[in-house]
Amino acid sequence: MNRNLPPWMTKRIPSPAIVAEVDRMIHAATLHTVCESARCPNLGECWSRRTATFMILGDVCTRNCGFCAIKVGRPDAVDAGEPQRVAETARQMGLKHVVVTSVTRDDLPDRGAGQFAATIRAIRGLMPTATVEVLTPDFLADKALIGMVVQEKPEIYNHNLETVERLSPSVRPQARYRRSLDVLARVKELDPGMLTKSGIMLGLGETLDEVRTAMADLKAVSVDVLTIGQYLRPTMKHLPVVEYVRPEVFDELRTQGLRMGFRYVASSPFTRSSYNAAEVLRDRASAEVVTAA
Repeated sequence: MNRNLPPWMTKRIPSPAIVAEVDRMIHAATLHTVCESARCPNLGECWSRRTATFMILGDVCTRNCGFCAIKVGRPDAVDAGEPQRVAETARQMGLKHVVVTSVTRDDLPDRGAGQFAATIRAIRGLMPTATVEVLTPDFLADKALIGMVVQEKPEIYNHNLETVERLSPSVRPQARYRRSLDVLARVKELDPGMLTKSGIMLGLGETLDEVRTAMADLKAVSVDVLTIGQYLRPTMKHLPVVEYVRPEVFDELRTQGLRMGFRYVASSPFTRSSYNAAEVLRDRASAEVVTAA
């Protein structure tokens, strides 16, 4: 990561003892988190609040995206005990909102959709009052595979667009911009009431007009929740940061997103897909109470 960061990109790591406690729980259960694997800058803050994003299906991805620090190669076999360990660790951590993502598993016949479904069922079994958010790969936009996850009724279904259409081939060469939009559209086709979510990164060389177009594309497939954050280069082997976007630009994009009709927009330099994820449902519940009153 570039160490010559602007002042708005610095962050204090709080409560090291609690961070260490969460680290012990996760590794004792032989689980992975995207917090670690993707080198998230919010790890210390989130873990100090006893929140983490579980990453299922191992820690080796079959795709080689230019922005992502997750290992690439030949993954291990699917671990049938993993869903239950995720649920048990989430309960031990006291999570009320459980976020589950994965590496991409193009090597599997079901692309990993069955493991997502099994993990949701395990969480429901142990934590019936918890809410669940999934952040899935694209499953090649296969409606049957998306349906395997949707039928388990996660409260939020997230799939990230990641960047604008022009940059998509270089940022994630094995994915497709339009395919990601198709994934989000198919979730709504299968369950119109399910909250859908997607995110994009800034600082890769996009223009603001391109960002607004991507936002409009997401709105056109009825995405409810939008996240916009600053790309940070995880290693010198990854795509360079073209620009550190100023906080006021993120603020303006949030305002524009709300005007476009998104139900919730998180837009700031440190925003990530799962950062403060439970706030979406808290804000929705508050709005429903006000409406009912």
